[in-house]
This record gives sequence, structure tokens and C-alpha cells, in this order.
Amino acid sequence: MQSRHSRLGLFTQIKEDFNVPKYNDPALESNLEIIFNYPGVWAIIHYRIANRLYLKGLKKLSRIYSGISQFLTNIDIHPGATIGRRVFIDHGIGVVIGETTIVEDDVLIYQGVTLGGVSLNKGKRHPTVKANSVIGSGAKVLGNITIGRSSKIGANSVVISDVPDYTTAVGIPAKVIKRYDKSGKFIHSDLPDIEKEAFKYLNKRIELLEKLLEEKHVVSSENLDEIHKKRNKNEINFDLLDDYFIDGAGI
Repeated sequence: MQSRHSRLGLFTQIKEDFNVPKYNDPALESNLEIIFNYPGVWAIIHYRIANRLYLKGLKKLSRIYSGISQFLTNIDIHPGATIGRRVFIDHGIGVVIGETTIVEDDVLIYQGVTLGGVSLNKGKRHPTVKANSVIGSGAKVLGNITIGRSSKIGANSVVISDVPDYTTAVGIPAKVIKRYDKSGKFIHSDLPDIEKEAFKYLNKRIELLEKLLEEKHVVSSENLDEIHKKRNKNEINFDLLDDYFIDGAGI
């Protein structure tokens, strides 16, 4: 991928990067806003220059240039990373992209994302993010793993294993949920609440166990009623907590 992108002229690539927000951010009103309000665009543009220096063997100079960019944008992109075309870092504050990271074309990255390594080896130790993927705000994608094509990583998730194509991963550690087809759009509010579903499952299992114990005459219905009455006498409002957790809050 690097050789294909290197055939693009630097200014052609920068012009393309400058226009990316027009297709990704409905809040954009004018080109002037890109100059003053889109640090992610400037971070990518600075990366393009630093990466050219890095590939020409001017590694110290490229690192100095990247350091200046980090100071100006609060986004840390190693000049040795491989970043494809039309990559958009939205808002961008706090994004970190490591040296051996590969980000393919048309990837959307939100603020606070880390594409980091967990090894001290010199080889490939950072993630590969395939084309058309979305990395939600605050997500940590760690190690030499692959985020599949058109996949989505939920906000604040921690991903430590491969994510297949056309899937969504959420949670800590992230679990894969197959909820999107090839044309699906990424909506943060549409992400599944795993803890909510788990709590509903546990409640259902308890009800089934109580019913089974009663049917097998292991425990009488009177005993179960007594247990529930004693529970309700406690200071804790279990019914309120049941509703609270089942609604997906507090976990």
C-alpha cells in the first residue's frame, strides 16, 4: 500500500486530505473551519510530510517534524506508520498511532483512539485497520491484530484480538457482535448493551431454577414466597435495582 500511495504527488494527497471532512462531517460550514477547527486534518497533512522524510531516510528530521505536529494538534502519529487515502480523524484530540500501524483507505477515527503496541519487539507490533472501518472515540486497539474491512469498534472498547470483516466489537475486552451488513452505517447509540443482556439472562435463569425446584418439590412455593418476602424486608430495593440494571445502567 505504501508504494501505491507514494506514486501520488504530495500536494495531490494533501488536497485530497483537506477535502475529506466535506464528506464525513455534516457540521462543516466552510473551508475556513477546516483550517481552524479540524486538528485531525492537519495531523494527517503533517504526517504525509513527515512520512516522506522518514521513507527517504531522514528519520530524525521526520521525528522532529512529527513532534511539532503533536504539539500543535495534540495528535501523535509516528512518521513510520502507514496511512491510506481519505483517512479522517474526527475531533482528534488524544489520538495515538504507533510506528508499525497500518491504516487502509477511508477509515474514520474518533478522538481519544489509541492504535498501540504491547510488545517491545522491533517488528510489526501495532494494529492493521482495514478499509472503511470506524474506530469509536476512546477505543484502544492494541497489538499486532487486524480490524477487518468495514468493521466498527465501539467507543471506549479495548480490542486485543482480531475483528472479522463487517462486524462490530464492543466492551472491555471487546467482544464481536455481528450486527451490520456490508452497507450498514455506524451509529453509536445502536450498539448492543452486553451487560444489560447478561443481566436479563441471569434473571431469567433464576426464575427457571426457582420454577424447577418448585416442580421437583425440592422447595415448596411457600418457602420461595418466604425467601422473597425476607428479601423485600431488607433496606435494598431489589425491584428498583432489577429495573435499573435491566435498563442497562449501573454496570
